[in-house]
Amino acid sequence: MAKAKSRVVKALKRVNRKNLNQPMIRRISSFTYLNVTQFLGALNDNIYKLLIVYFFIQLEGIENSHKILAMTGAIFVLPFLLFSASSGTLADRFSKRNIIVLTKVFELVIMSLGLLAFIYESKWGSCCILFLLATQSAIFGPSKYGILPELVETDKISKANGLMTSFTFLAIILGTFSASFLLDVTGKDFIIASIFCVLIALIGMLTSFCIEYTPPSGSRKKFNTRFLHEIYETLKFSRNEPSLLAAILGSAFFLFLGAFVQLNMIPFAVQSLHLTDIQGGYLFLLTALGIGTGSLLAGKISGKIVELGLVPIAGVGIVISCYLMDAFSNHLFVILPLVVILGMFGGVYQIPLDSYIQVASPNRYRGQIVAATNFLSFFGVLCASCLLYVLTEVFGLRADKGFTIIGNISLAVTVGVTFQFFDYLSRFIAMILSRLHFKIHFKGAENIPKTPAIYVCTHTAWNDTLLLLGAQRRRMRFFIENEQDHTKWLRRMYHLLRIVQMPSIERLEKNLDCLNAIKTTLDRGISVCIFVDDENVCGELDKLNHSYSLQEILKDSSYPMIPVAIEKGEKEKLYPFFTRLLNKFRVPASISFGSIVCKSERHCVNH
Repeated sequence: MAKAKSRVVKALKRVNRKNLNQPMIRRISSFTYLNVTQFLGALNDNIYKLLIVYFFIQLEGIENSHKILAMTGAIFVLPFLLFSASSGTLADRFSKRNIIVLTKVFELVIMSLGLLAFIYESKWGSCCILFLLATQSAIFGPSKYGILPELVETDKISKANGLMTSFTFLAIILGTFSASFLLDVTGKDFIIASIFCVLIALIGMLTSFCIEYTPPSGSRKKFNTRFLHEIYETLKFSRNEPSLLAAILGSAFFLFLGAFVQLNMIPFAVQSLHLTDIQGGYLFLLTALGIGTGSLLAGKISGKIVELGLVPIAGVGIVISCYLMDAFSNHLFVILPLVVILGMFGGVYQIPLDSYIQVASPNRYRGQIVAATNFLSFFGVLCASCLLYVLTEVFGLRADKGFTIIGNISLAVTVGVTFQFFDYLSRFIAMILSRLHFKIHFKGAENIPKTPAIYVCTHTAWNDTLLLLGAQRRRMRFFIENEQDHTKWLRRMYHLLRIVQMPSIERLEKNLDCLNAIKTTLDRGISVCIFVDDENVCGELDKLNHSYSLQEILKDSSYPMIPVAIEKGEKEKLYPFFTRLLNKFRVPASISFGSIVCKSERHCVNH
């Protein structure tokens, strides 16, 4: 016994010695190195882009700031339009880690050439460097987002995206601050500021080497010079995945919105708040700070799933914030918190969309889908530059009116997004209402599958739908087996919750229309809940499971069936007064999920 114990102790010492001798770079996760690498890249992009803006303003005068901002925005976005499709194919065919390393080496070379452009005070040279810097970012983008699911577990994607986006906007904050601060303390010495960019590129290249190798995804897709056709085919393919195309378009709109706000901020600060151009650059720090905060908040709320229900809510917040920016355009101390709030809603809007794109995209096509998203996003940036030019040069509008215009556009997009993501929105709101109205005790939560399922439950009241929606994190359609008489407002509530009422004359197992609707719903990735009047739910479930018609409809699928029991108690009358008040509107409820019945195996198994 003593010898065995001695051998165990020696083995533990060897393991500890091995861990101590492990290189320090491997004790830090690859996701951390990726986050640092993309942070430094975003930092460099924002510093150098603003340096060029200030450089041109110094040469041509602040009265031409609109033209300068529109021009630099268009130059920066052009490579994303030209090379996004090819960079997506590149990410799918080769190791994403190797592509990241090569782009960081390319960035160091570009920043070294950028130093020469400032030394010789070359306008054309600076524009070329900005174009090359955007080119390496366009190549870097699909690999950066595409590698994330390869480094992070699926249930941590939303949190990882929130963290990465918050770091990206922290880079924007520091980049905007650094460009303005460096020119402030050096007396607008662009050479010293450019040397700082070279050092950042060097550090970013070193951290990229520490990301662990990831193998190619196995795509054999060839490069296509007809990149517009390539983008079209990718978007056409994305229509086959539920809500994926809507998420891509919504994500693209965010970059259009962010680009316009960034481009419009300096003229807004000069015209309405009577600040200098550099002080206007500081003002955008608050927007970036808000976006970073909102990104973390969205990741926290989403938890282990992608919460698309946040997107329409955040869209409404963006619209209101834009209108208020115009209404209080002359009040600096009102504008400061408004800018932060606008950014926060932007972060909450963006994170669920980016997370869903990464999770819903098939592995072999993820790079191409991310590239198509980048193309549309930076086409939005180009549109933002064009919109700014048209509003100021053609219509002669002031910068504060630009926020009302972008608010109107955001309102139209929010209506469309709400329509597309209504299922997610209703599920999210129902979850909140169920938590407020009920004090819920869950049983058998481990039996809830991650895939679409058929839930069979006894129907007692309309708020059963709230409990079901709040108990799981997947979209759900409800089928009530027996039609009942309801009030007008309750029928509208049922309509909003997409509840299907089945005629009482014909039982479900004989109603082929309803059965086909159930099959279609499940195939779209949406769970189904069948409400029955029979209190013997397990008996009803067994009847449905052995129904010839239902089996015929679902013969090529393996969607599980789960019995659900809901029990509700009376409101608690507890003392003291505060506790009684807190529980006044909260009804105790218990919801139990039974063992899964697998249709393919025809027997119950514990999940």
